[in-house]
Amino acid sequence: MSPAPLLLSVGRDGETTVARVTGELNLASYPVLRDGLLKIATDAPEGLVADISELAIADSSLVSVFPLVAMRIGDWPAIPFTVVASAGHRVALSRHVADRCLPVRTDLAAATAALDHPVRRRCEHVFPRSDDASAQIRDLVTDKLGEWGAPELAEDARLIATELVENVLRHTTSAPKLRLDLRRGVCTVAVADQDTRPAVLLERLSPFEPGMGLKLVAQIARVWGCSRSWAGGKVVWAVLLPSARTIGDRPAG
Repeated sequence: MSPAPLLLSVGRDGETTVARVTGELNLASYPVLRDGLLKIATDAPEGLVADISELAIADSSLVSVFPLVAMRIGDWPAIPFTVVASAGHRVALSRHVADRCLPVRTDLAAATAALDHPVRRRCEHVFPRSDDASAQIRDLVTDKLGEWGAPELAEDARLIATELVENVLRHTTSAPKLRLDLRRGVCTVAVADQDTRPAVLLERLSPFEPGMGLKLVAQIARVWGCSRSWAGGKVVWAVLLPSARTIGDRPAG
């Protein structure tokens, strides 16, 4: 008998997003589950629970997908993540996952209660495609980070937001959607669009071309990347720390 196809369904439990996973996790469906959970996380601002209590797992080592997803979500969108698992799955997970890094619980209520919800400041705004869109976004970033008590991050956040917005305006037909988060002193700047093509931030070939280029984004951000969204399109994001500028990591796809 052929394995049941892996399926993800998305629902809500209060403010928490719940991804119920059914079918079979095997070598073929491993990337489907990994990429699916990462896509769902882009649209789950308050936290994500993966319910795998009805998931068949062909090889117990494949549960390594969950700490991998937790690590990637930890960079961006930096939301709390927990797993609901059956007794058998919890044994396999215990061999691969430290509970402090990824809480594993027996039911949805316990998993939701285990989510860590630190104080978070967040705003989203869709800007029209216009010549002054970048200026409007710079003003919003300045105002919000000042309001949230983190004006020292505003200069770097403005530069990154400007580059990401101009990339949307140059290479897509979408209106850029800015998402700005501040959590435990860590600021994330993200710009979403409806184009499914991966973002490529190119270096300027001359000083007269618009945009600051990939090198500046990578130098300012601790880490940056491009993530597909469950709702469609993509999000390009960058994480800023309150410390001095450091060289950023390579993008996480």
